[in-house]
Amino acid sequence: MATALNKLDWFGEDVSLADVDTALARLRAQAGAEAPSMRTSVMTHLAWVPAEWLEPARAALEGMAELHPSRTILLLPEPTAQDNRIDARAEVERWEVPDTDRGLVTEVVELTLRGSRTQAPASIVEPLLISDLPVFLRWRGEPPWGAPELEQLVGITDRLIVDSTEWDDVPGPYSQLAELFPLCAASDIAWARTARWRSHLATMWPGIADVQRVRVRGTAAQAWLLCGWLRARLGREDIALEHDPAAKLEGVALDGEPVPLPPGDPPAPSDVLSDELERFTPDPVYEAAVLAATQRPGRSL
Repeated sequence: MATALNKLDWFGEDVSLADVDTALARLRAQAGAEAPSMRTSVMTHLAWVPAEWLEPARAALEGMAELHPSRTILLLPEPTAQDNRIDARAEVERWEVPDTDRGLVTEVVELTLRGSRTQAPASIVEPLLISDLPVFLRWRGEPPWGAPELEQLVGITDRLIVDSTEWDDVPGPYSQLAELFPLCAASDIAWARTARWRSHLATMWPGIADVQRVRVRGTAAQAWLLCGWLRARLGREDIALEHDPAAKLEGVALDGEPVPLPPGDPPAPSDVLSDELERFTPDPVYEAAVLAATQRPGRSL
């Protein structure tokens, strides 16, 4: 485990991006990040975070510093603000790795985009992206499909990370999500949280080949993604879904027969996000599940 040595921060109102870059350079120098032994960022992690998602977003970042030394940029949109400006907060934290001569540095920048500044986020963050490193975009809540801010940020992103548990009326939005698949790789935290169950169900092959009905106790997103996965893997659109609403994935039944609980414990939110930041290429199994979930035959809620 790395040990936090020090944390430095800066705040400014109505700033330019040059002000933010200068502040980061000064904080890094004060933290000793320019030492030859220092290992710096391995990615740029963007997050679009409306006000209601700010605290969950900050909580998900906790515990990730050791695994993903990165520059994280939280974009906090305030489109109804009466003025047009950027307020910024920058934080640099240095970590010491025991028994090595190396350290870790994490940088977190919060950019509050007020008024019209919410309409051009890509041009705002581009000067802060670290050259030659991958860019991940975590979108909190349901994206505004077709909106310029989404299209702009997807255009500078290598991987889009969503959580369709945060969306209303799934599986409807999955068809709009699928339109983004050719533009960038996509991850869904709701999908990641079904991994234990998918692995467990796969061990039941070939007994599940003829399943007609799946009943899922969990979120609507988890239910539809599990059903879509079964439809896609078995090549059958006629598999019906029955959904028992719950805050997390608690149980699965096939044709009325409960499936034993899979081994292990559900991962923590920061662990799920951390795993998604390890993935760089598209996931064709996930994409097929999303597309299969939008098929109308067998829909039953």
